[in-house]
Amino acid sequence: MDAAAVTNRRFAEFVNATGFETETERFGWSFVFYDMLPADMSSLAAVGTDWWRCVDGACWKEPEGPGSKIEGREDHPVTHVTWNDAAAFAKWAGGRLPTEAEWEHAARGGLTDPMFPWGDQEPDDVDFMPCNVWQGQFPNRNTGADGFRWVAPARSFAPNGYGLYNMAGNTWEWTADRWSVRSLAKASKADNFNATAHNERVMKGGSFLCHRSYCYRYRIAARHPNTTDTSTSHIGFRLAYDSVST
Repeated sequence: MDAAAVTNRRFAEFVNATGFETETERFGWSFVFYDMLPADMSSLAAVGTDWWRCVDGACWKEPEGPGSKIEGREDHPVTHVTWNDAAAFAKWAGGRLPTEAEWEHAARGGLTDPMFPWGDQEPDDVDFMPCNVWQGQFPNRNTGADGFRWVAPARSFAPNGYGLYNMAGNTWEWTADRWSVRSLAKASKADNFNATAHNERVMKGGSFLCHRSYCYRYRIAARHPNTTDTSTSHIGFRLAYDSVST
């Protein structure tokens, strides 16, 4: 497993070597968290979640839209990459996206059954902040008490017992698995039907936008679905590699 999420620098090497164009670049827009944008910037709010803005030109190399740059953020996780983009990178890099089970095993860092990669102690907004999540009242006020209001460098905070960084918070991470809910309830069956129809995949780890009061998904067991063509300013990925026997 990669020690950290794939960075802007590493993704740029892939693009420079292959000429790859991300789906977001082809679509011409992506979702950006509103607080990351200049106050006078025109953007369309997403229906039902108006903290997400549809920004023309936002992509991995211009994360907040035209004029924004990744210079100075080369060591940050690459964002605005879809599941399909991540799979293409993995093929080039000789790896693959981890399964959900592999991701969870790696996140535990050798601990038996922890709630978080560091153990069971709950992060707070004051004096225990082992990962990059939201501090304050979502979505209106993030104090940035952990040192970061948005995405942090990929190797921020202490690694877990396996030497892996940011297995909780910072950016969501794509996995290889298709989304499904293991329940016999009628609603779950409908969710699974829709997930298959829309080709949804499992994301793990939560992001800098997570907070216990709103999005309590920086727990190891937490999971979230998204379609393979979705891109935002808080989704990234890391790779797994199959060992080679001699």
